[in-house]
Amino acid sequence: MLIQTERTPNPSTRKFLPGRTVMEAGSRDFPDAASAEASPLAAALFATGDVEGVFFGSDFVSVTAAPDVDWAGLEIDVIQILLDHFVGGAPLFVAGSAGFHVAPDDTPSFDEDPADAEIVEQIKELLETRVRPAVAQDGGDIVYRGYKEGTLFLAMQGACAGCPSSAVTLKRGVENLIRHYVPEVETVEAV
Repeated sequence: MLIQTERTPNPSTRKFLPGRTVMEAGSRDFPDAASAEASPLAAALFATGDVEGVFFGSDFVSVTAAPDVDWAGLEIDVIQILLDHFVGGAPLFVAGSAGFHVAPDDTPSFDEDPADAEIVEQIKELLETRVRPAVAQDGGDIVYRGYKEGTLFLAMQGACAGCPSSAVTLKRGVENLIRHYVPEVETVEAV
């Protein structure tokens, strides 16, 4: 088995492609070791002590190194953990584990105005068809968190969370695209 490694725009994060499906549907973000209890693979990656974030996409695993960790040594450890997991046929999640989603959790973080339902559907469609596939190429994801009074709230995950260029991506890329197709959106904010 060959695992390809790609750099991402986030210098702390690498994208690993095992050449097979990782998640059948959706994605899963593990922003810390405590959240990794539902996944033996994520838990093993955090157990190195050098990892501060793990993200599962459809066909990739993104791993974020802790501050001041050199990727030269960590990359070898991550590849070995991934090889052991995929070659051994281990489950991605603990049987019966709860608390993870197989599709983006786009439940609003606050009450939305029912009059904005059509705007929200347009936003979600654009995110699903245009934004999320592009962001996944960089080892991350972007999730709808709400829309209120002209402001769209989004959460960045995986390689995009904490990336130095994520603010530029959000403002120049995502905001411009969404505003072009949905003029009711005045600004986009990360949450």
